[in-house]
Amino acid sequence: MTDHRLASVELDADSLGPATAEMEHERRVAVFDLVEKNHFAPAGAPGGPYALRLSSQDGRLVLDVSGPDYARVHGLSLTPLKGVIRDYARICDSYYEALRGTSPQQIEAVDMGRRGLHNEGAEALKARLDGKIEIDHETARRLFTLVCALFRRA
Repeated sequence: MTDHRLASVELDADSLGPATAEMEHERRVAVFDLVEKNHFAPAGAPGGPYALRLSSQDGRLVLDVSGPDYARVHGLSLTPLKGVIRDYARICDSYYEALRGTSPQQIEAVDMGRRGLHNEGAEALKARLDGKIEIDHETARRLFTLVCALFRRA
């Protein structure tokens, strides 16, 4: 039986910029949730579990994946994702601001937009990994959160 899942996820500390408390919390939750439940199947890999290290190098997303009898580094241009990452960062800022003192209806409206952009980003990331790493929707969502953490500044 193959075990195509992530057992650990690490964000390269040198790739991360300063973060607000909300951003740090979001990162920790995404890593925890990702390790708890995911589907992660690198093309050609015999089986996991895998360790994943995410970093940013020269404006590219780097996924360093290792597991039993498998080690590969994938570098992805983020040009196709830059717009959704930028929009997601803006709406997250609006969401955190809304939490500080607006009505529940306004918070819900901003949160709906935030979830929509998050899903859009997850699907775009999943498409970028097509043929390299097979992931499900929930894994893509959590990975997108971490990708945003690498390319977002407080």
